[in-house]
Amino acid sequence: MQFAKPLFAAFALVLLAPPAHAELDVASLKQSIEASFERDYPKLDALYKDIHAHPELAFQEEKTAAKLASEMRAAGFEVTEKVGRTGLVALYRNGDGPTIMVRTELDALPMEEKTGLPYASHDKTNWQGRETFVAHSCGHDIHMASWIGTAKTLVGLKDRWKGTLMFVAQPGEEVGAGAMAMLSDGLFVRFPKPDAAFALHDQPFPYGYVRYRVGAGSSSADDLFIRFKGRGGHGAVPQATIDPVMMASRFVVDVQSVISREKDPTETGVISIGSFHAGTSSNIIPDEAVLRGTIRTFKPEVRARMRDGIERTARAVAAMANAPAPDIVITEGIKAVINDPALVATAEKALKPAFGEKLSLSPANTTSEDFSEFGDSGVPLMMFNIGVYEEDAWAAANKSGTPLAGNHSPLFAPVPKPTIQTGVTAMTLAVLSAFDQRAGAP
Repeated sequence: MQFAKPLFAAFALVLLAPPAHAELDVASLKQSIEASFERDYPKLDALYKDIHAHPELAFQEEKTAAKLASEMRAAGFEVTEKVGRTGLVALYRNGDGPTIMVRTELDALPMEEKTGLPYASHDKTNWQGRETFVAHSCGHDIHMASWIGTAKTLVGLKDRWKGTLMFVAQPGEEVGAGAMAMLSDGLFVRFPKPDAAFALHDQPFPYGYVRYRVGAGSSSADDLFIRFKGRGGHGAVPQATIDPVMMASRFVVDVQSVISREKDPTETGVISIGSFHAGTSSNIIPDEAVLRGTIRTFKPEVRARMRDGIERTARAVAAMANAPAPDIVITEGIKAVINDPALVATAEKALKPAFGEKLSLSPANTTSEDFSEFGDSGVPLMMFNIGVYEEDAWAAANKSGTPLAGNHSPLFAPVPKPTIQTGVTAMTLAVLSAFDQRAGAP
């Protein structure tokens, strides 16, 4: 019986070892999510169209936040309002486990909607000293409906996960200040600091499709201000002047050489001048010209190289005209969203079986998002994109050379139900994957 002790020891190890971790049953979960969505959709549709018809601008989103707060309380969440001025935090505790955050944005844009939809916005408000139309032309209303739908679905599936849901409704995304406002108001001090955070954004490709990136998911955004100083005079006597319009015009063209000749062509960088102001009359050469623009990059070293090139080009243009040195102000803005590779890999395992070939890596996206502030605070992030249009209409429009309207267009018109369903399904699976991954970790 010399083998008795080793055999007993081996048997004891089997008894004491933790049970093998089972993978998520994605097929079963997807069926449950879809059933929950169908039950909830009439209310989600009404909420979406109400928010769409009555949008609010950054840090004015009081009615929008109140609607979401009411929905979340009804779903069983503990809700705290007015975090970061108009934001809210909703918590649902379901035993011991990680805290997983899901973020949506609240704000709309100061622009007129021209979709002609029966629930189109006709609202106006005061913004920066003037009256303006307001519209959800970026799709934040889709995000909010998906956020509410995901929250309700996860509560209905609470036997499949343990931990805390942290649903954050953030103000002021369009002005790049809402995430920092919430953090400055103690978001990760007054409430749990999450172990992971997810967000989604709609884009103009077919609904039912999900796109994502590993690493940099959106660009940094810096503001550019330049004042070229000249010497004004009569337009008929240019030799007596130093023409700032000529300097500014030369700069607008020459600065693109920073992109084409100074930046590594394999790296992403964008310089766009969006505002050019000079003069008051056709026959007067003004004494100054003011440019404003935006700078988009993914990597800090590319950001620094472009900044140096912009400043050097502006000074050189002024020197060529024998003009005073220009005033140059580059204001560092939103940081790039960096999708955590491990978090993305975990979500991918759940999303791939659910979406198959409709899940794909996305190309580089040079729009910017202050969701990055949460990552900069040490939280692993994943942001992914969902489509909004009927596939045949999208393909036909692209073939014609006139693509369907994108975000920030007055004609941007997502198809609500299948778009929101994609958002709810993808986000629910991503959150469940994060809970599951941590539950199965040694």
